[in-house]
Amino acid sequence: MTKTHKLRDGITSVLLTVLSLAWVYPVVMILLNSLKKETSITTGGAFELPTAESFAGLENYRSAIEAQGFPAAFWNSLVITVLSAALILICCSMCAWFITRVRTWYSKALYFLFVFSMVVPFQMLMFTLSSTANRLHLDTPYTICIIYLGFGAGLAVFMFCGFMKSVPIEVEEAAMIDGCGPVRTFFFVVLPILKPTLISVGILETMWLWNDYLLPYLSLDRTKYLTVPILIQYFRGGFGRVEMGPMMASIMLNVIPIVVVYLLCQKHIIKGVAAGAVKG
Repeated sequence: MTKTHKLRDGITSVLLTVLSLAWVYPVVMILLNSLKKETSITTGGAFELPTAESFAGLENYRSAIEAQGFPAAFWNSLVITVLSAALILICCSMCAWFITRVRTWYSKALYFLFVFSMVVPFQMLMFTLSSTANRLHLDTPYTICIIYLGFGAGLAVFMFCGFMKSVPIEVEEAAMIDGCGPVRTFFFVVLPILKPTLISVGILETMWLWNDYLLPYLSLDRTKYLTVPILIQYFRGGFGRVEMGPMMASIMLNVIPIVVVYLLCQKHIIKGVAAGAVKG
């Protein structure tokens, strides 16, 4: 390796390190402020470390959990995320399998429709979404997954199609010769091969679903159901008062599950993205 390459790699490493620290810094700042007393979280002191006088321990976390119905909101977020992610993964992987194996004009048209859906602004649909969800009874955590399927299908089908093109069709033909029908071939042969992309797409969809604020806010019956991102806004009281301590604690409680899922599955993300980039 020449000196030029070493210098370039060193500069790249430094830049990536700086960018990583810049990304992590807001999370660290929220964590530090979630451990402070309410009176110590000010504009001037937001960037200071907790001191013996300002340290509140886990009091903000207790207030966040008890004050606004956090357990119910957490459960609603969990139900929406799990059901929606599972529906997107199963339906979109099957659709991608059909698109890549059935080479006709309408399968190509279907693929381009999914790709086009990724560039359609959400604002084009948000005005009619609330009334439509209410009319079709899609305003509960157990039915809103139908709406999420429509919004999340574009990216999922795009990634699954990229991976499916690298899967040899001979594997499926061998399964059919052994007596497997299309359904058994998909679930017992194709789906296990899709594991890297399933995990990769699942993590991307999970991060979007868990942190989404606008779609549940427009679709859910908020008199009965709240999600964690919606609940966080409820710490903004009347007359401009904001309960900063519990709000910071709620944000951290919302971030922790995603960080844990990402750390457990991070090695599969690179595999899934790389596999999806292979074109047969």
